Amino acid sequence: MEDLKHLEFLALNSKEIIEKQVDSYRQQHTYAGTIIGATALFIPFFLGGFDGTSQIVQYVSIVPIAFFILAILLMLSIFRSKPLDQAFNVTKYAELQEQTYKEILLFEITANSHSYNLNKIITEKGNKRYSNGVSLTIIALICSIILIMANKFIKIEKQPTKVQVVNVKKSAVGAVSDSIIALPASQSVSDPGH
Repeated sequence: MEDLKHLEFLALNSKEIIEKQVDSYRQQHTYAGTIIGATALFIPFFLGGFDGTSQIVQYVSIVPIAFFILAILLMLSIFRSKPLDQAFNVTKYAELQEQTYKEILLFEITANSHSYNLNKIITEKGNKRYSNGVSLTIIALICSIILIMANKFIKIEKQPTKVQVVNVKKSAVGAVSDSIIALPASQSVSDPGH
């Protein structure tokens, strides 16, 4: 009887590689869905931060919105890709019943290898889209945070500051300064000479 342990090892190993490839593909879909959801929640928050701002800031805010939309479209395109091939097909069982154990192992190794090569094309395309989508999301987040912070600083500069002017005569400067210290903060000093 022939020793087939090396073929069994290759068949098992190739099957595990396909399973890892499929698991990675599914995990990428989960991450893409999470990024789409988080981005969809962030966009209204981002747009709500620009009430009553200058037109320049509003026009510049189009850039991160465009990046967010492109990132969402890239992530959605991951979901449209073909499903991965899972190697050993159930429809081949009838054919393989009459084969020897060695032929079945060789068939499984060949099928797994072929599936891996087909899946590699799909996963590489999905990985590229996912990486580009994540990069666009990060760039859009950085741009939007910078715009929100800049908008806050612009609003602070536009608000008038309240200044209270006290008119003091030179002869009563000492008396007035003593009375100002004694007054509570809620009272105002009007004309100290009267």
